[in-house]
Formats: sequence, structure tokens, C-alpha cells
Amino acid sequence: MSVERVNPDGLSPPAGFSHAVVATGSRLVFLAGQTALDADGKVVGDTLPEQFERALGNLLAALHAAGGTPADLARVTVYATDVAEYRTQAPRLGRIWRRLAGRDYPAMAVVGIVRLWDERALVELDGFAVLP
Repeated sequence: MSVERVNPDGLSPPAGFSHAVVATGSRLVFLAGQTALDADGKVVGDTLPEQFERALGNLLAALHAAGGTPADLARVTVYATDVAEYRTQAPRLGRIWRRLAGRDYPAMAVVGIVRLWDERALVELDGFAVLP
């Protein structure tokens, strides 16, 4: 598999994401939305950073179970119930991302939403990866 991150000069410099990802490989892994659920199906964490860390960990656990690594991620979408809080916490969330997933950023988007399936959930991540 090969992944090429494309960040053209004419666009604003990306911070914590890539503008485009060109991925070639033989397996696509579609990752369902992950929130901060524990193994018992309960949301853990009261703050956005706590929930983001658990949701990202859950997403990466699903990816790992499918045979992938964070570097294989081509696209991740973040759904946040409070985009202003997400922006405020962005430096901390970036540190969490780098600690768990490294610096191979996929194409990403953050989408503000009214609420998630579980009313306690503050954030959800989904995406897809391309594996060899």
C-alpha cells in the first residue's frame, strides 16, 4: 500500500490534517463511528478531551483488529456537539492524536452536530483506511 499526503501551496497550511490523501492498496476498511464507549457500552469521560481520547482509541482498536495501523487511515470525520469547545481544545486534542496515531494525518473534517446517539457523547469519529 502507498499513501501520499497532498498539501498544495495554494491552500492554507494544514494543521493536524492533510488536504488530500492519495491511497493505493488492495483492501478498504470502513470504520464505524466510535464514541467514548467502554466495553460495557457506557460513555466514559466527562470532558471533550477525555471522550476524544477514548473515541480515537476505539477507532484505532477497530482498525488494528482489521489489520491496519494509524498510518493506513485515509479519511477521518469528527462529529462534535460543540465545535467552539473543539476549537478551544484543539491543541490538547492534537497532542492526544499524535500520542495515539502519530503524525501521518489523514484527510479530516470536523462537523458540528446537535447530538449523538448516546446523549452523554460529546464526540464521534469515523473513517476509512486503505491496507495493502
